[in-house]
Amino acid sequence: MNDDVRKIIYGTITVFLLGVMAWIGIIYVSACGVTLTCNRGAPRVDRTPIPTLIPATLPAQDVSRQSAPSAVTPAGLDTCRVPAAAFIGAWAASQTPKSTEAAPFYFVDKDGKNCEAAFSDVQALFNQPNLRGADSLACTSCHSGDLTVAPAQLDLSGYAGILAGSRREANKPKGVNILGGDWKASLLYDFLVNAKPNIPGHEQALNPEAMIFAGKPFAGPLPTAAP
Repeated sequence: MNDDVRKIIYGTITVFLLGVMAWIGIIYVSACGVTLTCNRGAPRVDRTPIPTLIPATLPAQDVSRQSAPSAVTPAGLDTCRVPAAAFIGAWAASQTPKSTEAAPFYFVDKDGKNCEAAFSDVQALFNQPNLRGADSLACTSCHSGDLTVAPAQLDLSGYAGILAGSRREANKPKGVNILGGDWKASLLYDFLVNAKPNIPGHEQALNPEAMIFAGKPFAGPLPTAAP
């Protein structure tokens, strides 16, 4: 083999090796940049964001009002698990001519525990948006203390207004009883758990089995029978 042939072979090998090195260099720079640590080539760490109280996909909570007892309360807390409709019904059944706003009421929760609560827990449900479903308004958004604009002249923003009832013409002290003697036959139950497509604000209904955590366990027998 003469010198010319060797030069051609060695030259071809050299060009090939230089081409391979240049190709590897291009790939390295595009992946790692001009650095020897190649941080850009390391797998990206998927970090979990700081948890929030309300998922970002849900409507923002109305923090100007008291929050309702939540169905996502962590287990183990000293609280009771009960359907929201039954909870309101337990309070309604406890109302007698001698009842007061501060008087506790009693019920048996879904787990068979004797429990007690206060009207403030019930009021919180009326103040709570999304109670009857996603994007549903709080009851008190429409049924406020201003009877000139409140639908059916019904005020659900306080104890006295609820007991005064609906259809209070000319601000009379009493209207139509919305609680009734039989909770499931009452106007309030009907408008909570039955959708009214033709009535603005009542297109969605409260699921009678929708659970909340409210009240607290009560030691001893119930002073009054649960509804």
